[in-house]
Amino acid sequence: MTNPAIVAQGAVRRLPRLALWLLCLAYVLPGFIGRMPWKRADITAFGYMAELAAGRTDWLAPRLGGMPPDVDGLLPYWLGAWALQLAPGWIDPGFAARIPFIALLLLTLVCVWYGIYYLARSPLAQPVSFAFGGEANPSDYARALADGGLLAFIACLGLAQLSHETTPAVAQLCFVALSFYAYAALPHHRWLPLLSAGVGLTGLTLSGGPILALLLSAGGLLFHALDRAQADQNPSRHRHGLWRLLALTVFIALLATVLDLWDWRLRWSEFGPPASAQRWQSLGRMLLWFTWPVWPLVLWTLWRWQGQLLAQQPSRHLSLPLCWVLLTVGTTLLTPASDRALLLALPALATLAAFALPTMSRGVTALIDWFTLLFFTLCALFIWTYWIAMQTGVPPQPAANVARLAPNFEPRFVILPFIFATLGTLIWTWLVKWRIGRHQAALWKSMVLPAGGVTLCWLLLTTLWMPPLDHARSYASLMQRMDTVIQTSATAPVIGTAPGVTAAPCLSWFGLSRAQVAALQFHSRVVRTHGLEPLTDATRCGWLVIDRDKLRQTPGLLDETRWERVALLEHPRPGGEDGLQLLRRLP
Repeated sequence: MTNPAIVAQGAVRRLPRLALWLLCLAYVLPGFIGRMPWKRADITAFGYMAELAAGRTDWLAPRLGGMPPDVDGLLPYWLGAWALQLAPGWIDPGFAARIPFIALLLLTLVCVWYGIYYLARSPLAQPVSFAFGGEANPSDYARALADGGLLAFIACLGLAQLSHETTPAVAQLCFVALSFYAYAALPHHRWLPLLSAGVGLTGLTLSGGPILALLLSAGGLLFHALDRAQADQNPSRHRHGLWRLLALTVFIALLATVLDLWDWRLRWSEFGPPASAQRWQSLGRMLLWFTWPVWPLVLWTLWRWQGQLLAQQPSRHLSLPLCWVLLTVGTTLLTPASDRALLLALPALATLAAFALPTMSRGVTALIDWFTLLFFTLCALFIWTYWIAMQTGVPPQPAANVARLAPNFEPRFVILPFIFATLGTLIWTWLVKWRIGRHQAALWKSMVLPAGGVTLCWLLLTTLWMPPLDHARSYASLMQRMDTVIQTSATAPVIGTAPGVTAAPCLSWFGLSRAQVAALQFHSRVVRTHGLEPLTDATRCGWLVIDRDKLRQTPGLLDETRWERVALLEHPRPGGEDGLQLLRRLP
């Protein structure tokens, strides 16, 4: 078989472990620290965790305002609820619920590195042997590819926001990466990969992905069964591994059946006319930006390694990640939350991208470096310029744009985020200077600037821009305005419907989404003090909040003789989404 990897020992120099760990921490921690739960999926998941932690709902069937979660995963909500119960009182509940997800994202990075490392140790993945020696050592070569693959994974644009939310998608990503590592390391270790596969696929099943877990388990079983090289090398170990993987597949199916986790949300109708063209175009655009910059490297890998990929016995380091990509991308095509499903394909895509590194020419790597250098430097300059305009009003046009996008936001200077942002920018400047030097020959060198640039921009956004982001992406300002309206209402006491009976000073709701109900419980002082309940005929609450659009669509929904419209609350700006109508009970 043709091997396109021609790598000398000098090209597999080790990336300093301290630098790699600092980069990972600089990527993971910003976005988890110093913010409130954001709108939609983030605050919704937190709402279920808070309900579980407070003991207001069943652990096997969590409810938020009587509504089940839209993702039928139990484990992510359990992890957040346990963190809320164990956290001391001085820790903010929003951050306490994120602590397990910080660990999950760090574990994801570790699994991606080791998965690539063990696949790069495969015999067919090794570089060409030189006539007089000097080719790369197998372990050093595998370590260099793992470093480059991890940098490529961090550089993926679609990973940044979704991986920093407290949602089942983060848990699913971690467990997919753990199971990927397990099947990659199976020929090298006996018990740890099997244990990792069991934990990963079980966790994926309990995190809302039982179908994908069953597909990955069956695919891994089939892949292991067809691995004739391992069967010939150690028949007894190969046979025992097959039985254990078969037992794991059966266990996954039984677990999902017993807990009633099967959820067949396949959207075949969207791929038929007339919706097919628009659907495919949308998915194509998302694939291009979400997986950048790994998808060009993946195509390059498939082209350069096609001799091994099309061989009678496909190479393990290509066929395993390709199998994972096909299964996860196929799931993306047939599920509603396409971006969160595509997140699960990134570990395997980064693995395929890693094997492009030893086959790229110097001109290609130079093109990647210069494009990345210009793109992320301009992005950082843009972020700094708009932050300065927000603080000082100069330049005036960016300041006006910020005021228009975040109305009623009052900027303030905070020293600690400014220090971290400045430090990150200085490190980026040093990194650019290091990279343009002519003494670097490592395989991972072309991925340093993409990973560093994404990390820099994410760091700047989550330090300098965290206050306006919180203002625009959380429900805090909306709920604070609602509390203010209730507390400063012109009419004094609220009177009950029956003579002599005073209405309870609680808040009732109707037609709200899961995210809005969770936001009321977390942000509203009125709700925390007096309580929240859904609207029924027996409700005696003095206040009612209802979704603006639902009220417009159903004009006769409310009895106008019983409720008075007090205020229309909109967020983040007039005419925007999440409009709430606040009403008060009439005497």
